[in-house]
Amino acid sequence: MSAQIFTGCMPALMTPCREDRSPDFDALVRKGEELIAAGMSAVVYCGSMGDWPLLTDAERMEGVERLVGAGLPVIAGTGAVNTRSAAAHAAHAQKVGAKGLMVIPRVLSRGSVVAAQKEHFKAILAAAPELPAVIYNSPYYGFATRADLFFALRAEHPNLVGFKEFGGAADMRYAAENITSRDDEVSLMIGVDTCVFHGFVNCGATGAITGIGCVLPKEVLHLVALCRAAAQGDIEARSRALELEAALAVLSSFDEGPDLVLYFKHMMVLKGDPEYRLHFNATDALSDSQRGYVEAQLRLFDAWYADWSKQPGAVQKYAA
Repeated sequence: MSAQIFTGCMPALMTPCREDRSPDFDALVRKGEELIAAGMSAVVYCGSMGDWPLLTDAERMEGVERLVGAGLPVIAGTGAVNTRSAAAHAAHAQKVGAKGLMVIPRVLSRGSVVAAQKEHFKAILAAAPELPAVIYNSPYYGFATRADLFFALRAEHPNLVGFKEFGGAADMRYAAENITSRDDEVSLMIGVDTCVFHGFVNCGATGAITGIGCVLPKEVLHLVALCRAAAQGDIEARSRALELEAALAVLSSFDEGPDLVLYFKHMMVLKGDPEYRLHFNATDALSDSQRGYVEAQLRLFDAWYADWSKQPGAVQKYAA
């Protein structure tokens, strides 16, 4: 099965809220359309960024169906507390026409048991055999998928075509060394905003799933274009990519923390998307200090990028 859908750059969509803190699917679709128009290759919904633990199964399925119905290429998340729910999300995604799956480990119950995770993954993959899927590896889910388990699953489920690594630089290198470089038909997806250069250049990634790209799509697509050129040995692209990634470092680092959705939603409001002002839990909010910090860092980056992108070669040759 082709892993083509897991190439390029795709935003992990957040779920906007209405005033009553119910999901605003009209706004979700508008943002998805806007990001695809900007050059993103697909959208991911509903993973951690979409607040899957805070939505009902019906709400999550409606979000996927609405995005697909708008003609957007959708990668559907399968996070769930129990395997039945996870498999139901996979089956629904296939039924409504999603393009792929992000397979999330079993959480809370027997989450550290390899045999339990194997059966969990198998149930999801079997529920949507026509959809290419990547396993989502993240320390936040308390389970690390290793090469032996990955290839045991792939031997039975050919729709398992890739690996999304969120664990950081060392984990991404492990995935490249032990999983995705073994088979050209297996893709590595960068799953954390702080490892875009490392993922493309050092680990052979085929694509990136981004949080900060929801806020700064042009700039993140620019970074991805530079990194992909650098991965082909382009000296100028390598230098420019490192400069841009360093300038983005603080904003990207919010992707690594527990308040990532709060930070990214606040930045989206600052960028003109007021529908991201609210959260599903009324008490979920940045502190005054956190808001001041992220606002200062966003202003700093915007000023830097406006000046830096005027340099010869910074944009003309490499812009996405």
